[in-house]
Amino acid sequence: MRGKTINQQRARDLRKKLTEAERVLWRHLRDRQLGGWKFRRQHPVAPFIVDFVCLEKKLIVEVDGGQHAEKMVQDAGRTEHLSKSGYQVVRFWNNEVLQETAGVLQVILSRLSVDVPPHPDPLPQGGEGKIV
Repeated sequence: MRGKTINQQRARDLRKKLTEAERVLWRHLRDRQLGGWKFRRQHPVAPFIVDFVCLEKKLIVEVDGGQHAEKMVQDAGRTEHLSKSGYQVVRFWNNEVLQETAGVLQVILSRLSVDVPPHPDPLPQGGEGKIV
């Protein structure tokens, strides 16, 4: 693939293979249906590919299946890395998305309504060479 990174190609492949829970959630998140917020699915957020992300609010939504019960330490490290990059991560189990969709959407919407804390390493402001 010319011009695509490995993560971008992997993300594209994952978009074609959504789980049933991811498909259900995507039906509600796509096209700014949830509070007017734009979400991307299976999107690279270096060095990971996250299930869903609202870049404007730096909110990541992960939908975990049973295999994640065995990967809780790995997931915690992933969440910590993403948090240090200024993202807020919210996780749901597949069965929550499938059986309690309205509640899941309400939690996501409430997280979007909360002000995101400032990035831990903000870019310098002002000065010479500032691009406007």
